[in-house]
Amino acid sequence: MEYVLETNNLEKRYKNFKALSHLSIHIEKGSIYGLIGKNGAGKTTLIRIICGLQKPTNGSYAIYGIKNNSSEISSVRKRIGAIIESPSIYGEMSARDNLIEQYKLVGMPSFDGINELLKLVGLEKTGKKKAKNFSLGMKQRLGIAISLASNPDFLILDEPINGLDPQGIIEIRELILKLNKEKRITILISSHYLDELSKIATHYGFLDNGSIIKEISNEELMRKMEHKLILKVSNPKDFVKYFEENKVDYEVIDSKTINVYGKYNLSKFITELFNKNLIVDEIHEQEESLENYFINLIGGAKND
Repeated sequence: MEYVLETNNLEKRYKNFKALSHLSIHIEKGSIYGLIGKNGAGKTTLIRIICGLQKPTNGSYAIYGIKNNSSEISSVRKRIGAIIESPSIYGEMSARDNLIEQYKLVGMPSFDGINELLKLVGLEKTGKKKAKNFSLGMKQRLGIAISLASNPDFLILDEPINGLDPQGIIEIRELILKLNKEKRITILISSHYLDELSKIATHYGFLDNGSIIKEISNEELMRKMEHKLILKVSNPKDFVKYFEENKVDYEVIDSKTINVYGKYNLSKFITELFNKNLIVDEIHEQEESLENYFINLIGGAKND
């Protein structure tokens, strides 16, 4: 497994306040990693440390296997493009002129790639229109274009759809998917918009009080969030035999609990089991959203 970013027990203190606490994260190459946490959970602090804008108090991190205390870290960090909090845009300049300035800043040898970059983010027809007159969605797409000027293969976006209207959200979503699938850019997204994240993320990290309390792939998460029946039974072996014979999608949770995945007519399902002498002690229906999963996870973490 190749990781673009790994952190090991990362900590950041500001006097008596601990913004990050023993934080460990693993971002696979080629993934879209959704970083989820409440305000103040430590998302922006983590991003600022990765980008070299702050130093950790303790712990370590590695970008493409290069540790933060290595002399090569500055060089490998050039492979990162980032928007932290809000994009840096010159309002009096056009989209093209903003990109020219960024190309100069990062030392690009020519401006040859600017037209392609403008087309990639859907701003090729803005001409001499000043960026200050752009819609919020256009500004965000310009910010992403600016972050791509140095041809990074790891892109970090801090709240990329914050404040956008539905059309702007769709445009950013489609752009992120295009960058990941066509340009093969690994993307870390910090966002409060959990429903939107669920449409694009391949992996998730749940952050609470400065620590990652859960990392999970989208496939695993969808399994946990899938509509299911939770059965409490006395003889799970008999149920397993019946489910295997009838190709029912199930999972044995413990000696008394079996989850059955998919949508069923509850009364009909119970009747079918009863007719096979399979008696259910308790049965519950459950279907979670990403938001509910996060809330339950945070609640569980606080109760541990």
